Amino acid sequence: MTIENVLHENRRIAPPADFAASVKWTKEAYLREYRRSLEEPDAFWSDVANELTWFTPWTRVLDWQAPHARWFVDATTNVAYNALDRHLAAKGDLTAIVWEGEDGVVTRTTYRELHAQVCRFANALSSIGVSKGDRVTIYMPLVTEAIVAMLACARLGAIHSVVFGGFSSSALSERIKDAGAKVLVTADGGLRRGSAVSLKASADTALQNASSIEKVVVLKRLGTDVAMQEGRDVWWHDLVEGQPSEHQAVPVDSEHPLFILYTSGSTGKPKGVLHTTGGYMVGAYLTMGAVFEPKDSDLFWCTADIGWVTGHSYVAYGPLLNGASIFLYEGAPNHPDMGRFWQMIERHNVTILYTAPTAIRSFMRAGDEFPNAYDLSSLRLLGTVGEPINPEAWMWYYKTIGKERCPVVDTWWQTETGTIMLTTLPGAFDAKPGSAGLPMFGVAPDIVTADGQPLGPDEGGFLILQRPWPSMLRTVYGDDERYKKTYWGELPGMYFAGDGARRDADGYVTVVGRIDDVLNVSGHRLGTMEVESALVAHPAVAEAAVVGRPDEVKGEAIVAFVTLQAGATCTDDDLRRHVAREIGAIARPDEIRFAEALPKTRSGKIMRRLLRQIASGQETSGDTSTLEDASVLDKLRRSPGVTGN
Repeated sequence: MTIENVLHENRRIAPPADFAASVKWTKEAYLREYRRSLEEPDAFWSDVANELTWFTPWTRVLDWQAPHARWFVDATTNVAYNALDRHLAAKGDLTAIVWEGEDGVVTRTTYRELHAQVCRFANALSSIGVSKGDRVTIYMPLVTEAIVAMLACARLGAIHSVVFGGFSSSALSERIKDAGAKVLVTADGGLRRGSAVSLKASADTALQNASSIEKVVVLKRLGTDVAMQEGRDVWWHDLVEGQPSEHQAVPVDSEHPLFILYTSGSTGKPKGVLHTTGGYMVGAYLTMGAVFEPKDSDLFWCTADIGWVTGHSYVAYGPLLNGASIFLYEGAPNHPDMGRFWQMIERHNVTILYTAPTAIRSFMRAGDEFPNAYDLSSLRLLGTVGEPINPEAWMWYYKTIGKERCPVVDTWWQTETGTIMLTTLPGAFDAKPGSAGLPMFGVAPDIVTADGQPLGPDEGGFLILQRPWPSMLRTVYGDDERYKKTYWGELPGMYFAGDGARRDADGYVTVVGRIDDVLNVSGHRLGTMEVESALVAHPAVAEAAVVGRPDEVKGEAIVAFVTLQAGATCTDDDLRRHVAREIGAIARPDEIRFAEALPKTRSGKIMRRLLRQIASGQETSGDTSTLEDASVLDKLRRSPGVTGN
């Protein structure tokens, strides 16, 4: 099985000369160290790991008993110690976190202050019985205290499971039960699009069916009245009052679990992806430093919530391990209007912005007048994370936000990989819009057929990873058979990511969509990303999602769900002709449905599985706990499709 290459994107964007002259990772340095990471992996990873603090050294870098890995065998360390204590002498007074609430409240916390807060909360958790190995569920708005809670757990050797604060009570309950969590850390509420989100009420409902919880710690964020169950519930401020601001970080084994993070499956219960301490710490430290090279003068803003892996790796752990300054924003990007992001960048002098393609396309749709109203000259580097980014959205981001002076780094990775696997280092190589780029150190990707045979340049197939890497997931919590079957069962001996991709003659990898989403049209296998990119290249289109539905003649017919730019108009025939011109008649949609919005997860990924069901006239089914707005599905079901020849 191969996926045809139908989208031809030939633009190359060189990094500005002054940016390229300032980076540590030049082209020559990358090529040298990448080769070394594959040929001498023990020496390479030892050198990286030795930049961090270990309480006892490793006896072996890697023990690989496929598909199970142990990294930095027998070593002990603590991630919170490395993220905080290690920096105090040199960076104690440097700002660690700048936080802005949706209501405009701003706080600034230095590394010294963050260390004291984490120590106090670690002592507080210890006082209610939390110790090494216990599971703690964190269900909070995006506030500084959410990161404090994560680091306090890591400091104790407790295993945190962060559940996004927008999830329902049933989704929270399911995750608490699966993890067997002992303590829940939550808040009275948070703000989202100008409204209060009642987290404590949702937590109380969830706990009716989650008997493992012994204590609930509640942060007073809004000051609203909430029910407090005597003997179980305790206010955060009461618990930390009088606690010492010093705490000895607990040494834990390199393979000690650090966190469980749940990902939704197409059917059945979500998977609890388990990451461990040493390898994840090394991976987060290396990739944050290599891709973004943060300086003391930088303010780094990754717009993800900590409920997602991006928030774990590039809001919390990666930046703090590198001693960087982080910007956090509690609320929605469109409150009170679509200028909120750009206003905050101007006001706080954000220098590095790392956001999702779905957000970029939403900003495109809103119009250039919003970013153009603000001074974005503080920005020096842009990044994207999540779904593959369409070339036209990439170019808009580069031109409108970066003013053609900020490199754009696209990144491909997953909850399961823990950290960035593919990207184009911004000062070392030309960027190719829409392409994730080259492998990160120690990562050995390949593009193969369904039976594992390597494919040549520009041939699309399965994206696999050929060797273990430090930040890889270790198992699915409580279900190792699911781990082996899901990630190593499709192609024996290879980690299969679930994505289709192609690699060009320069080695750049372009992800073309989930293998489950590949279209089989009249014997041609087409990646959804390529058809979507052709649609988004039309000036009237803001966003598009393409799926297949069964067709007696073609095998599958192409159904496109299209959202137009604000105020724009076009016909279905316009779009069909445009796609045929861009990538060929074979990719011309059979049906186009115009929609105000597309069904997305709360992390911004389009749920194409649900669109396939709608396109085929089926009832939507499977796990929808991560769906942001269920009303979108009802509107799409009522939206008639426009078919053509």
